[in-house]
Amino acid sequence: MSNAPLMPMATAVWLVENTTLTFKQIADFCQLHEVEIQGIADGEVAKGIKAYNPIISGQLSREEIELSSKNESRPLQIKGSDIEISNFEKKVKKYVPLSKRQDKPDSALWLIRQHNLLKDSQIAKLVGITKNSVTSIRNKSYWNYNNLNPKDPVALNLFTQKDLLDAVEKAERRIKREKKQKEKEKLSNLVSV
Repeated sequence: MSNAPLMPMATAVWLVENTTLTFKQIADFCQLHEVEIQGIADGEVAKGIKAYNPIISGQLSREEIELSSKNESRPLQIKGSDIEISNFEKKVKKYVPLSKRQDKPDSALWLIRQHNLLKDSQIAKLVGITKNSVTSIRNKSYWNYNNLNPKDPVALNLFTQKDLLDAVEKAERRIKREKKQKEKEKLSNLVSV
């Protein structure tokens, strides 16, 4: 497995906008071509791609960026091969400020579009909204649907990357079970005919 960061193009956009690293350092870290990084800096490449902060995701540290910024020949080192996944903190219902509450339906829409195999109940549990809200967003009948803007819930810190991976794995297992069940039913129907 390669040691590329999660979402390399979005990470490159963030590094170009927020650091003084060379194009070569960013290109090597994100496993992209130097010309692509130049294009990002010029605004010709990655238009509309939202910058992804590799520090928040635990792939880089500020110290690592500073060390490489001071020495142009020093490559950036990704932190570990896995994203930081901590298991020690159990889910604690926390107060969500009014300004952040719109992020929940936006995140539900993002999950529906990016991981459409997740059930409405799984999305509702992950994001922290009702199943009816998720269903109405999926059916485009949500009261504020036209103003929704899909946003990555992990980047918004609504839940962890591990929670998302667990939910997707669970959905994949469910789909395999349902597929096997359908095949069994098909076989039993063929046998009985």
